[in-house]
Amino acid sequence: MSKRSSKDTVFGLPEIVKCAKCGYVLYKGNDLIPPRDIVKKFNGKCPRCSSTLNQNPVSIEVRG
Repeated sequence: MSKRSSKDTVFGLPEIVKCAKCGYVLYKGNDLIPPRDIVKKFNGKCPRCSSTLNQNPVSIEVRG
């Protein structure tokens, strides 16, 4: 087993979670938060359009 050097440090990637219906940003940050925790924070409803939030991502987009 090899030792990790400071070059091997992995930095958090930004996460953005939006309402699938209206695009309201529910979460934006460098820490990966499970979708169920974000849905729970908003009591399962989008604060802008009141649509029901799903714990399973509708789409995932990776940009690099």
